[in-house]
This record gives sequence, structure tokens and C-alpha cells, in this order.
Amino acid sequence: MTRKCQVTGKIPFLKGRSYALRGIAKKNKGIGLNITGKTKRKFLPNLFKKRFWFNDENRFITIKLSAQGMKIIDKKGLPQVVKEMRSQGMKI
Repeated sequence: MTRKCQVTGKIPFLKGRSYALRGIAKKNKGIGLNITGKTKRKFLPNLFKKRFWFNDENRFITIKLSAQGMKIIDKKGLPQVVKEMRSQGMKI
């Protein structure tokens, strides 16, 4: 499975860079800092697998969702969220 929330559709995204420095700063009587490497940052959604008891079908369903997806299920209710997911063509 991909790293994607089934409820909200959140996916990882690349934004910004982290970099490594070498040297001594000029304000500390050095010759300056050199950037020796840049790495793209990847921000991952807060995902986990969660089992819910689905009363309409008398069975457990397993959904891969984010913390925001949990809040949506608390707000709307599980039957409404499952109905919306199935209307989008997701298999649950």
C-alpha cells in the first residue's frame, strides 16, 4: 500500500532542504562556512492502520488513515465516511 490516507487523501510531499555546513564562521575569526551537502526534506503524513467495527455489515473494516482522518470519522460518523469512500470507487 502507498503512504496515503484513505479518508483525506494526504500523501508525502517534498518541500525545502536541509543542508550541512563545514568551517568556522567569519564572526568567529574563521574564513566562512561552506555548504557541503543539500538533502531534500520529505514530510510524511501521520498514518496508521486502524480497525473499526462496522455495524451496518457486522464486520471489522481496516482503514489506513491519518490523525486528521480519525477526527473526520469522529465528526461525521463511520457509515457516512465509508459511503463517501465507496462513492469515490475505493474498495473497503
